[in-house]
Amino acid sequence: MPTTFELLKTFTEAPGPSGRENTVRERIAERWTPLTDALRTDAMGSLIALQRGSASAPRPAVMLAAHMDEIGLIVTGLEGGFLRVHTLGGMDRRVILGLDVIVHGRRPLPGVIGSRPPHVLSAEERRKLVRWEEVFVDTGLPAEELADLVSVGDHVTVDRELVALKNDLAAGKALDNRASVTAITLALEWLRSRRHAWDVYAVATVQEEVGLKGAITSAYNLAPQIAIALDVTFGKQYDDDRAGTFELGKGPTVALGPNFHPQVVERLKEAAKAEEIPYQLEPVSGSSGTDAWGIQVAREGIPTGLVEIPLRYMHQPVETAALRDIERAARLLASFVTRLDADFRPQWEDEA
Repeated sequence: MPTTFELLKTFTEAPGPSGRENTVRERIAERWTPLTDALRTDAMGSLIALQRGSASAPRPAVMLAAHMDEIGLIVTGLEGGFLRVHTLGGMDRRVILGLDVIVHGRRPLPGVIGSRPPHVLSAEERRKLVRWEEVFVDTGLPAEELADLVSVGDHVTVDRELVALKNDLAAGKALDNRASVTAITLALEWLRSRRHAWDVYAVATVQEEVGLKGAITSAYNLAPQIAIALDVTFGKQYDDDRAGTFELGKGPTVALGPNFHPQVVERLKEAAKAEEIPYQLEPVSGSSGTDAWGIQVAREGIPTGLVEIPLRYMHQPVETAALRDIERAARLLASFVTRLDADFRPQWEDEA
């Protein structure tokens, strides 16, 4: 099995913008195939893997879900040898200038996003955030050749390698949410050698960045007895020490709030304590904005929990996470699953 960094690198460097997750899905499938008993892609494009449990059939099932899509850009027009683009899932305009990108046309094309140099801008223009109407991708191709290779609606992704930083940190694009896909992969590896009563469905969902679509549809299809969503949360950085941000390297967060079933939350906390896994509590007063929000209300409702990995610089091409937080999230998942008795079902209890 590759190291955590190598696995994260494999996943993050694969293109997979919302609605075009084909390449990253293939890479995940390669890793999940030897760790699971069945693998398929549903009608939406989410990857669903099954690792069977040891209890007598029909077995209860737990769903471990992490979205595999990344933010990107979509081509909205061609103007001469340049491409007009717009955001696909929340690209940060503050950092878009100077990026290397890949245009996914009839074949992948390298490109760059530049701007008029500051020398020719007025003082007012230099102070303003670039508007989407002013963002263009330059591939270097003449207009006629570009038009043969690229069409309106084609996707554009950031071209960025994962970088190993000091103190066991890694930085690159698409750690939201390939860090969580990595955690599920590591959990499947550990679960393969540990007895667990419940069936485990590992799901790499699609189109989370544009509306939680893969989570909603896969949860409806699988109808598990319990689901745990994995995502990233806001990590503390040099200029942001507000409530709702979490230290890197101190473990994943376990979310609390109306989006999450209390008994699932307690089981996650118990699993962390049993394995001496550091974790942080994350109160969420309403929608978590994650796959957990869509899974919870599928069919008649699914008891759901959320584990998140602290991440700096979210939705930027230098997203940064601690590798040990990814590994701890994986251990937490494995411990949670192995501690599920075959007859356990989350219940609502009246408060005293």
